[in-house]
Amino acid sequence: MGRLSHRPADAALTRSTSRTPAATITPFTATGRPMMNAPDYPALLAIAVAEARQGLAEGGIPIGAALYHADGRLLGCGHNRRVQDGDPSSHGETDAFRKAGRQRSYRDTIMVTTLAPCWYCSGLIRQFNIGTVVVGESETFRGGIDWLRENGTTVIDLADKDCMEMMQGYIAANPEVWNEDIGE
Repeated sequence: MGRLSHRPADAALTRSTSRTPAATITPFTATGRPMMNAPDYPALLAIAVAEARQGLAEGGIPIGAALYHADGRLLGCGHNRRVQDGDPSSHGETDAFRKAGRQRSYRDTIMVTTLAPCWYCSGLIRQFNIGTVVVGESETFRGGIDWLRENGTTVIDLADKDCMEMMQGYIAANPEVWNEDIGE
């Protein structure tokens, strides 16, 4: 697996040697330019998973996200902070997006999230033309991934067992907080 730094300036990735289905996807940027090295999607997901675990340790909902440039540079990472901050708009994807700061364009970026993005976060992804979304899992919650695909966003679902177990365990223990998070 490629090595990845948590520091945006040092976030270079090396090509994965894993044989997971995600590692075999032909890598192109959202503007159609081929990437020189395919991103190691499980390595990118590891940052989002660490963020989800941090959120859970803080008493929040375990959803983490990270925004990368297509070349592998980490732009920002974050986690769902709704419970901690009392802010209903502080989802994992929005936290990572805000921490990435202003970018000239988002077309050649990759949003990595432990759970399929909800409609709110799917809207953010479409509004800013984020080219690729890598989802840790969509079995627990499907969110807006079909809509994103229909509208030209590349969505890669890793079906990660650890992401599923973390989210399903949280939902079983905190159904009211979860339903509030997804607007039900």
